[in-house]
Formats: sequence, C-alpha cells, structure tokens
Amino acid sequence: MDQLDRTEIRPCRAADLPLLDRHLPAPGAPTRHADRFARQEAGTGTYLLAWRGGVPVGHGQVRWDGCAAPEVRAAVGGCPEFNGLDVRAGLRGQGIGTALIHAAEELVRERGGTVLGLGVGRDNPRAAALYARLGYAPVVAYTDRWSWTDADGRPHDEADPCTFLVRELTAPDA
Repeated sequence: MDQLDRTEIRPCRAADLPLLDRHLPAPGAPTRHADRFARQEAGTGTYLLAWRGGVPVGHGQVRWDGCAAPEVRAAVGGCPEFNGLDVRAGLRGQGIGTALIHAAEELVRERGGTVLGLGVGRDNPRAAALYARLGYAPVVAYTDRWSWTDADGRPHDEADPCTFLVRELTAPDA
C-alpha cells in the first residue's frame, strides 16, 4: 500500500474544518462538521477523521454521553455511541469505515469502557451488514431525530427509523 492508499485516523482539529467542508460537504447540514468539532471541544465527543494523502475521506463521532433517543437510553443507558459514520462515496468498501469503527472502539477501551453502540437506518442494509460483520447486535428500534439550519437560516427537523446496535468490547480485534 503506498502513501496515498494508507488511511490515517485521528481526532479533528480546528484547522481541519475548511478541508472537511471542501472534501466531505454536508448538503442540507452545512454546520455538521463545526457542530461535531464543538462537541469535541466541550468534551462530550471525539470527532474522528480518516485521511488519505492529506485529504479527509471519512468521519464519525464518539458521543461520550450516548444516544439521545429515549428508547435507546432506556435499553442501554448512556453507553458511548459512534454516530455519523460516512466515507466518501468513491472510497466505500475499502476498509475506511471499519478503520474508523475500530479507532472508536479503541478510544472507548482507553477510557475503561466495555461497550460501544451505534445506530443504523433501516434503509441502509450495506451499513447494517458491515456492523453485523464487526460483531454489533441489534438492541432496540428507535427514531433518530435531529435538527439543522440551512444557509438561509431556516431550521429543519429530520427523523429516520433506525435500529441501535451494541458490541461488547472485551478485547481488541486481532
């Protein structure tokens, strides 16, 4: 694997935000990267970025305070949640998402955690297959709800039917 194919995973830095907006834009959610970085700065999340050749190619965030959905909190309490996993479309299927998930799992272990959860949209069988392959098991159905503000300042509310999955992190993968 040459330098351009090697994936580096690390937490987001303030200087990364313009590159994220350029290489991984969030149409319909223009403040997504800044919001996740702000959560990291507040200590309630770690925004992990995947890089190849100096370009961001994927991201996901560990939410240390867990999933906000009441159905999930009732089922798993405040177990850390890995959310917002996304890999640039042309690079999916190359192990970048898996590398981000493994990095999140390692962060949880480093903090003494033994479980990590994540949600998957019921309309996303490809992601569900990845999570099952990595050992994540379904726990509870829920509706993922979030809000965002468009470039004109208009607020929008979104909702997706999802399943929350959990994996016990007893030991690092080989």
